[in-house]
Amino acid sequence: MADATPGSFVLPRSLQLLLKCIWAQVLFPGSVTPAPAIRRSALLILLIVPGMLLYPCMGFHLFEPDEGRYAEIPREMLVRGDWVVPHLQGVPYLDKPPLFYWLVMASYALFGIDDWSARLVPALAVHGCVLLTYLLGRRSLGERPAFWGALLLGLAPGFLGVGRLLLLDGLLSLWVTLEIFCAFEAVRGERLKWGWWLLAAGACGLGVLTKGPIAVVLLLPPLTAYSWLTGRCCRVGWRALLIYVAIAMGVATPWFIAISIRLPEFPRYFLWEHHVIRFSTGFDHLRPFWFYAPIVLGGLLPGSLLGWAFLRFLLSSDETARQWRCPELGFLLLVGGWCVLFFSLSECKLPTYILPAFPPLALALGYFLTGSRWAMSRWTVAACTTGFVFLAAAHYVALPWYAEHHSPFREPEVVERYCEPGTPVVCYPRNCDSVAFYLGRDDLRTYRSKQTPQLIHYLETQPRTVLLFTHRHSMDALRQVLPPQLCMTDATPLCGSARPGIEGLCYMAVVKRR
Repeated sequence: MADATPGSFVLPRSLQLLLKCIWAQVLFPGSVTPAPAIRRSALLILLIVPGMLLYPCMGFHLFEPDEGRYAEIPREMLVRGDWVVPHLQGVPYLDKPPLFYWLVMASYALFGIDDWSARLVPALAVHGCVLLTYLLGRRSLGERPAFWGALLLGLAPGFLGVGRLLLLDGLLSLWVTLEIFCAFEAVRGERLKWGWWLLAAGACGLGVLTKGPIAVVLLLPPLTAYSWLTGRCCRVGWRALLIYVAIAMGVATPWFIAISIRLPEFPRYFLWEHHVIRFSTGFDHLRPFWFYAPIVLGGLLPGSLLGWAFLRFLLSSDETARQWRCPELGFLLLVGGWCVLFFSLSECKLPTYILPAFPPLALALGYFLTGSRWAMSRWTVAACTTGFVFLAAAHYVALPWYAEHHSPFREPEVVERYCEPGTPVVCYPRNCDSVAFYLGRDDLRTYRSKQTPQLIHYLETQPRTVLLFTHRHSMDALRQVLPPQLCMTDATPLCGSARPGIEGLCYMAVVKRR
């Protein structure tokens, strides 16, 4: 920076110095002296409140298609005794690594094969993420901000309500949160803290084993940017980097090697087609760039009610506000913002992808709340209470009712009578894996719309076939193209959304060969 006389300000001579100056002297010039002691009452609240919203209400019908798929794959792996190759309907399923499946298999082995035992894994993961936000967040921001951040996270419908479903993103959020906070603890200060560094490396490996390289992508850019902008991180040498990579690879690589030996096509499909091509071309789930903005705002309620006040706080020139804006807060915003930005850049978007952004963003809101006039306000208590009541009503009443109303296994005796063992069952035009899960079958066939000629050929080889129609209008569409030698009978609506005369989301019918 150029020399300046007292009382004057001279712009830095380069863009690099300008960015660092804005970050360190304008946006986050303050400092914080954290009080990291754990309050037993705070820990008890964070154990009880999310626990009441998670564990008593896990036994409702599986949602299609994702929950049915992620319940059925571990069931088939457990029945087969195969811990290497995931299978779905007897066919290798190579889209995701196996850690989530392994944990669900362990839950099945301990508690039996059921929908609630499958959901126990993501429920424990999101609860663990809430506790990590408190236990690790207090080290950099203090106990009270960490408590409020964890509480807001535990009441966020976009995190607790969605993360507890049978999806991989809740478990990924646990590993990414552990990895990011541990890596941040490791590099803060003048010397690298090896214990935290090694723990971060292990968490990174578990994240890769849960959902692939995204665990690395969500850590490296924000940590590098923070170090560059602030200069507050210690130097991480090549030895430390190599050890980090070795531990992460030591956790994840054995399975990748084992499955690549058995299925040589796996590396190209998983790394290239399912990550690079999916990110860049978006062959599925196409959404606009701004898709995640309303999801973040709605998903972080009631914490996002502070959004406008928080934004004003970040841009305020008031000296008290400036001194409260510490670099650690900036790091949280880098982490959460990078996660949202990265998935916004992807052509393929699903609402659950940004779950790892919720812990740092909730912690940032908790930090702001602690230093604001809202901390002791009755409105804050009212908002948190309302959020808890809303989530409780959704978890205990609304979601189970909706799941039963839309489940193709709503009337199990009907499905079991038609789909008895030995009867060919075909899903058209997509999988209906929850039916396979509840029936305990791994031989259901699936034909897409573009495979209709192949489906007809298969029906001609069978004297009687049960069809599960998983798209609106698909039953009428198939009936119109059936050849004279095939007859469709016994059409039965399986979901509450399927009404006589109105093609619903799941019908069952029997096709017989004349």
